[in-house]
Amino acid sequence: MPFAIRIHQTGGPEVMRWEEIALAEPAPGEVRVRHEAVGLNYIDVYHRSGLYPLQLPSGIGLEAAGVVDAVGSGVSDLSPGDRVAYAGGPVGAYSQVRCLPADRLLKLPDAISFATAAAMMLQGLTSAYLLRRTYRVQAGDAVLIHAAAGGVGLIACQWAKALGATVIGTVSTEAKAALAAAHGCDHVIDYTRENFPRRVREITAGTGVAVVYDGVGKDTFAGSLDSLRTCGMMVSFGNASGPVPPFDPLLLSQKGSLFLTRPTLMHYTAKRDDLLALGAELFAAVGSGKVKIEVHQTYPLAEAATAHRDLEARKHTGSTILLP
Repeated sequence: MPFAIRIHQTGGPEVMRWEEIALAEPAPGEVRVRHEAVGLNYIDVYHRSGLYPLQLPSGIGLEAAGVVDAVGSGVSDLSPGDRVAYAGGPVGAYSQVRCLPADRLLKLPDAISFATAAAMMLQGLTSAYLLRRTYRVQAGDAVLIHAAAGGVGLIACQWAKALGATVIGTVSTEAKAALAAAHGCDHVIDYTRENFPRRVREITAGTGVAVVYDGVGKDTFAGSLDSLRTCGMMVSFGNASGPVPPFDPLLLSQKGSLFLTRPTLMHYTAKRDDLLALGAELFAAVGSGKVKIEVHQTYPLAEAATAHRDLEARKHTGSTILLP
């Protein structure tokens, strides 16, 4: 019988249990996938901790790659043996095998391995919608990317650089600064030692950046607003340091008629055509070599709790995968 990580209550990493599960048959419109690699993402921490509530008990995880081994009725574009990957849900990717809607899957190009796919789908599709949909980065733009050495950060920095932007990134250590610089970051700011809004103003000759991509949340929100040019776009897409506290929207006017959005991948890929389009852009960016995906950490799936502890302690760089 297959196994999966399940949670019966919210809390720390210790609430995740390695449990035996039934081998289900795919329902109409579903396929069953045997996972070869599973992605680790910070949203998994939000689900486990209860910040983003789930109906319990529940599986966890939103991203994986594997092989189709059974197909439900009504599915015409996938067959047993197809190499596939997905990101964005439904939750339950921390498993050896699972059933899920066929319309959430993307066929993997032959040149992309299971490990690479599991490492890039959620972070890569996130980078795709952030850079190509939420704010469409243009050549000549100055952009600020927080956590530039993280999973989304390394992909977004490379992609923004390939689009012709001037890329400014924040990091917390010298090692992460070197990593970000090697992946397209033109200017790296260690926010533990420098005032990053002041440095952004210096780098941009006082103008500020066109857009801030902020997956950190509470600790960087105010400084991010102070880094934007007039009519700039603040994209708050994560809460790694905690949720942003309430604030008066008048602040956006006072700081230059700023735009603020809090997007999620789920909305940008809710329609099948949108998912296919973003997936094609991601596969093209990776396939061309403009964006390189690097797996920096690997854990057994059964040891997901250790992976979560290391992630929350900010020990990770780049992408991390869990192996079933």
